[in-house]
Amino acid sequence: MLGFLTALGPLTIDMYLPALPTITGDFGATPAAVQLTLTGTLVGLAFGQLLIGPLSDAVGRRVPLLAGVGVHLIASLLCVIAPNLAILGSLRVLQGLGAAAAAVVAMAIVRDLFSGFAAAKLFSRLMLVVGVAPILAPTIGGQTLQFTSWRGVFVVLTVAAAAIMAGTAIVLPETLPVERRRNGGIAGTVRDYGKLFTDRVYVGLILVAGLAMAALFAYVSGSSYVLQDGFGLSEQQFAYVFAGGAVGLIGATQFNVRLLRRWTPQQILARSLVAGLGFGLVLLILAITEVGGLVGILIPLWLVLAMVGLAMPNAPALALSRHGEAAGTAAALLGAVQFGVGALAAPLVGILGVGAVAMAIVVFGGMLAATLVCFLVVQPHRLPVEQPETAVAFAH
Repeated sequence: MLGFLTALGPLTIDMYLPALPTITGDFGATPAAVQLTLTGTLVGLAFGQLLIGPLSDAVGRRVPLLAGVGVHLIASLLCVIAPNLAILGSLRVLQGLGAAAAAVVAMAIVRDLFSGFAAAKLFSRLMLVVGVAPILAPTIGGQTLQFTSWRGVFVVLTVAAAAIMAGTAIVLPETLPVERRRNGGIAGTVRDYGKLFTDRVYVGLILVAGLAMAALFAYVSGSSYVLQDGFGLSEQQFAYVFAGGAVGLIGATQFNVRLLRRWTPQQILARSLVAGLGFGLVLLILAITEVGGLVGILIPLWLVLAMVGLAMPNAPALALSRHGEAAGTAAALLGAVQFGVGALAAPLVGILGVGAVAMAIVVFGGMLAATLVCFLVVQPHRLPVEQPETAVAFAH
């Protein structure tokens, strides 16, 4: 159930990607303007988590979670009848706010129950379910566009939100007991956020997670234009190629579980970022020189995504393990930075020209910044090492 909850955000982001060129034509807008609807979703995901995370620390996990998924359901339904791009963009922000509840509460529940290596392994398992969304979502979107307009994509999202909401209400228990709730009000929330910002390592880790996410969202926002407009792929062909990148991402997150048997999360995070930076440089060079055509773009791009897949479970696990007493707030700030930086990456690709070079510049830039923050701010070689056999699993 946690996997489906964390998949709601990626479903919301990715399902309508094959329709971006169509929406551009229908509303007579520019690609950069249409990409702002993606940015709106990411902004909603970012700010929604900042609000819902502390709320879930105060009142428990279930109520904010169900309310948020309900908001997503209503916004998805209204997107079906959106008359113009401005209203569609506003409703996408609401969709993001609703999906934020699912994302942040799911992460907080993981921290309610697990820590250290155990949390890193569970995040890797969750990424398997989350990773199915980027594979299925564009494919579902592409198939939907065979029978209806882009508005039908939001009908499918409405049905998905309803199913997830029902499953959550039936299956998911409350994981935060009353005695562990934090009821400091607004002042307490401000104090909690202030405490988080004083932790240099935590701030560095969430920046690493956000910058790696920027590389991912540069691919998400730019790929439909690069692959469909630039290389002439059909909507369905784009969905298959997009799925190829998601397979690499998923495979890496699951391989991370095996790597954790021999290496620490700190070691895996550092090495994956260095490798991702190298592959990002290759991508940029091949995009500028146009050597290798489509294959020359896809292979280094998929390798970058695989390295992001190794980094994504370990950075959150290390960050949240430092602040178990305020798991919802810590997860909220982590998620807000991830999607906030991603929100900046999406329109940046459009501003630079929505071509392969523009996408490659942002992908490489994200990996470069993430690697620098990791080694200069986090300094993973100095972090305390927890042995796998001592990982803590907290009881309900």
